[in-house]
Amino acid sequence: QVQLVESGGGLVQAGGSLRLSCAASGRTFSSYAMAWFRQAPGKDREFVARISRSGGSTYDADSVKGRFTISRDNAKNTVSLQMNSLKPDDTAVYYCAADRNDGFSATRTRVAAYEYWGQGTQVTVSS
Repeated sequence: QVQLVESGGGLVQAGGSLRLSCAASGRTFSSYAMAWFRQAPGKDREFVARISRSGGSTYDADSVKGRFTISRDNAKNTVSLQMNSLKPDDTAVYYCAADRNDGFSATRTRVAAYEYWGQGTQVTVSS
């Protein structure tokens, strides 16, 4: 079992930056591909970015490409999301999630593909 705890959310002005972190418990962190999702009020949870078990491959949603960067440190059991050039549309609760399956396909952008979830951290971008 994996427990995930996000941190780093907050209030930022449009154009600013934030770095989210997700700390994972357990000794099997490197056995999971990791991802970030977000959920804005009244909307479905949506895929943001994913990173493979080794960290060698990453995949980003079109809406964040060129602005957000996902990374991981398997020695520290952490996954991070660096968010630059933030927009008001980025306002949401951000969740990290763990998936036993490596690789990438459209299926891996779906909420149901992930076995473990954190509690979320709020990101608010003011205009």
